[in-house]
Amino acid sequence: MSAEGAGRVASGFPGLPGAVAVSHLSVYDWPAADGVCGGSPHLHLTCSEAYVVTGGRGAVQTLTVSGYEVTPLVPGTVAWFTPGTVHRLVDEDDLRITVLMQNDGLPEAGDAVLTLPPEYLTDPETYAAATAVPADVPEEERERIVRTRRDLALEGYRALRDAGGPEPLAAFHRAAAALVRPRLAHWRKRWEHGARAAAAATGDQLDRLERGDVSHLADAVVRSEQPVEYGKFGMCGRLDVYRGT
Repeated sequence: MSAEGAGRVASGFPGLPGAVAVSHLSVYDWPAADGVCGGSPHLHLTCSEAYVVTGGRGAVQTLTVSGYEVTPLVPGTVAWFTPGTVHRLVDEDDLRITVLMQNDGLPEAGDAVLTLPPEYLTDPETYAAATAVPADVPEEERERIVRTRRDLALEGYRALRDAGGPEPLAAFHRAAAALVRPRLAHWRKRWEHGARAAAAATGDQLDRLERGDVSHLADAVVRSEQPVEYGKFGMCGRLDVYRGT
């Protein structure tokens, strides 16, 4: 997602209920070395992710300590997975998805690590050099960079998928955690002002209702948003993104 700003709660905009982030995704139709079209395998360290399939057809390949799985994706499918799930989106026929992410603000703050080969996971600088997509280059060059990092992530992903025993995946988990450790204090602030604050607000409302206090209902508002960016290069495809996501 991307990677795919302060979270909307932190910036003063309350965002979706429960500090959930939303984006619209058109999965890459670029073929890889194995002949499969799709995006870059990666995992999230603190965020669950959900797919609401709105068009086309495809699948999500997942890898956890329980093994390798393939979940078909067709219109109407809702599929989700928890942190630590290595996932690769596969496009079979114009796959389009609405993506819901837990902890609005954290995914775009780096809560995603691509499955690059181990030599690219040694430190944040080496990883960034292999994954960064400059904003000040032509779109054709950005596409080339995104495809190159996708193919590099697939190289590491295939090694993890084909390895025997749990240790290679566990080693990737450790490397991913080490890469993001310098960001954790910043992530905690986003969470405190976002998902944690949203949950605390519900607790406060329950307390009010128990006391017979309905004053918060007078603060009701209605909001709507349109994407602020269309066709942004993400890990898995082109994204239409909303403010703060």
